[in-house]
Amino acid sequence: MLDAAMKIQLQAYLQNLRSPIRLIATLDGSEKSMELRELLHDIASLSDKVRVDESGTDARKPSFVVAKEGESRGVCFAAIPLGHEFTSLVLALLWTGGHPPKVEPQVLEQIKGLDAHLKFEVYMSLSCHNCPDVVQAATLMAVYNPKIETTVIDGGLNQAEVEARQVMAVPMVYMNDQVFGAGRMSLEEILARLDVNAEGREAQKLNAKDPFDMLIVGGGPAGAAAAVYAARKGIRVGLAAERFGGQTNDTMAIENYISVLETDGPQFAAALESQVRHYEVDIMNLQRAEKIVPATQPGGLVQVHMENGGVLRARSVVVSTGARWRNINVPGEDTYKNRGVAYCPHCDGPLFKGKRVAVIGGGNSGVEAAIDLAGLVQHVTLLEFADALKADAVLVSKLTSLPNVSVRANAQTTEITGDGQKVNGLRYKDRATGLVQDVALEGVFVQIGLVPNTEFLKNTLALSKYGEIVVDAKCHTNVAGVFAAGDVTTVPYKQIVIAAGEGAKAALSAFDYLIRTPAASTSVVEEQALA
Repeated sequence: MLDAAMKIQLQAYLQNLRSPIRLIATLDGSEKSMELRELLHDIASLSDKVRVDESGTDARKPSFVVAKEGESRGVCFAAIPLGHEFTSLVLALLWTGGHPPKVEPQVLEQIKGLDAHLKFEVYMSLSCHNCPDVVQAATLMAVYNPKIETTVIDGGLNQAEVEARQVMAVPMVYMNDQVFGAGRMSLEEILARLDVNAEGREAQKLNAKDPFDMLIVGGGPAGAAAAVYAARKGIRVGLAAERFGGQTNDTMAIENYISVLETDGPQFAAALESQVRHYEVDIMNLQRAEKIVPATQPGGLVQVHMENGGVLRARSVVVSTGARWRNINVPGEDTYKNRGVAYCPHCDGPLFKGKRVAVIGGGNSGVEAAIDLAGLVQHVTLLEFADALKADAVLVSKLTSLPNVSVRANAQTTEITGDGQKVNGLRYKDRATGLVQDVALEGVFVQIGLVPNTEFLKNTLALSKYGEIVVDAKCHTNVAGVFAAGDVTTVPYKQIVIAAGEGAKAALSAFDYLIRTPAASTSVVEEQALA
């Protein structure tokens, strides 16, 4: 089951076990049970602190529980956790065996302080690069709080259960038999939802912070680059991000970032955060900006108000809030989101194995999605609004060679239909003839580009007709002391390498502003606003 290289690597990790653990397996005579038995015995052969017990009685077969020796409770995997989830398995083994997790002490205390019996069921797919964060968060909570129960379920291995619960997007989390959340969630995000007092405490922490010389709002490539360049100047730097790494977290393969031959989005995002943390940057995660209040005088403090009620102050601000997937905004899209309407083919594609799907969008993202899905699903219908596909020629050539893909150009999607529970079709208008066509299918993947995250700036900064922040060649906005960088701006070509370069440029411009603009004393108006 495990090749020689994986065994050597895993054996090295298992040396960190401090106490013995037991893998309690529930098996039957199926082929998948045989695969799981082989995996578990491979693991046990690598450490004298691991043993396999095949006396499990879980309702899901095959499955296994990672438990401390002498105990029966633990993290349950109704899965053969390889692929993207192999790391989750390794961490479950280590944490159960007493190896400390790499999280802040206050986070562990917050987990231990949750005083409620919680049963988490996390549905994932082994090809989903967004799932491990959620799986590992739920795993850690179960290891450190005996009132929390976690079961990790591979949707591809438990298709009958997935269909019964109509799980059509992963990761999907149930808590106490009710839907808790869908999509990528960090441990901090989950805890914030469970701990009702967390938001108020966080706002108090923000209000208590001294003013920054430079505050970066947004933690994608532009924000990370700005933070590194600013910190290297020896000034006080803060970074407030809703999700560190930004949209790169949702990118499967990155093969065009100079000096990095190949990586994936989550690894790239982790590398960004690691480099920023190398410097003395005050990183504030899970922070969503609500508005920016310009300084009342030259050299004064800009205020950034957060949705949790906290207010941060800084002599200069770099806005790098990036962009998000654009919606098609037709009837049925919101109704059936995560019930057949999806945005990540890598994550959710396996849930549509053998079914019919549509991809909306004929650019590189849409064509790549259609190619990926064609290897899994029964049929892919790609719809493009224009009269021809806009993707690179090599991608179009590959797409048109696939026997289970049909392309419909001049197609204006007008509605996504369903039966009240899940998607059952799509309606579009042929722009050339005016005829309305219906396509019967089970899934719709939307791939039509990006929209900038600037809603909170509409009454503050000058925006283009597309909602982008208008900047000059040095990343200046129309407000003194406020700069902007990356996909959120009017700079063309929304690429990671361009965003990173713009972030560096914005930080250098902001630093130039700081050294040329004397700091003003806090005005009476500012004092009243902060009182």
